[in-house]
Amino acid sequence: MILRRVIAHVKKQEWTAILIDLVIVVVGVFIGIQVSNWNTERETNRKAVVFTERLKEDLRMEAWGYEYLIEYHKDVLVNLERVLAAMADDRPLSDEQFVISAYRASQYISNDRQRATYDELVSTGTIGLIADQKLRQTAIMLFVSPMFDQITKEGRDSEYREIFRRTVDANVQRELLRKCGDRMVLPLDYGGIVNSLDYPCTLDLPAGKVSAAAQALRSHERLTAALQLRFADVETELGNLQNYSPVLAKNLREIAGSSK
Repeated sequence: MILRRVIAHVKKQEWTAILIDLVIVVVGVFIGIQVSNWNTERETNRKAVVFTERLKEDLRMEAWGYEYLIEYHKDVLVNLERVLAAMADDRPLSDEQFVISAYRASQYISNDRQRATYDELVSTGTIGLIADQKLRQTAIMLFVSPMFDQITKEGRDSEYREIFRRTVDANVQRELLRKCGDRMVLPLDYGGIVNSLDYPCTLDLPAGKVSAAAQALRSHERLTAALQLRFADVETELGNLQNYSPVLAKNLREIAGSSK
């Protein structure tokens, strides 16, 4: 319609009217572009808010999981020390306590990573939507670190864990899992992660079965060497968790709102 009016004005040489029509066109295009930009900016801001909140929630879970790993490794290390001391006759243990500690010394934990939001941001090239620099950098430090996968792999594939599972009777292992295994801890329960593995327990088994399991372990020619290696690995893993990056640990605790 504007085009017809312009043509008509040109034919009549109505230059003022032509100028007015051109102004109307330019203003209309400008307003259209601005509205489009405003809509785009509003949608970008909306996405930024959504992704920021999602990333914060993921990192709150990761912060809890980080503390869980530390507490769990402390429990495993205590039990490794008990078994090594018992093998050296420094601190004798009853057969039942020896088997329980030997079992707990073989355990490892693998937390589910909460990285879906981070992976989506990276894969879509929209990590810049996270305006909070500390939040963004904490996520990058956390999710690019190979430390967590390495800790899981070392625990799962340790020689000591294999020796224990190959040596101890299956029924004894089932009872250990039932009575002395990992306590169930609800997500974000910081109190529950303390001594989630190292707590008092007893086995509902005939004394002979327990003694046979203890003897089988004590007499295994590779047990002490495998124990020492696993002890060194867990001690290193715990040190890495506690000292890997003070900035990362501090940021996680602040994001989680934890005073620890």
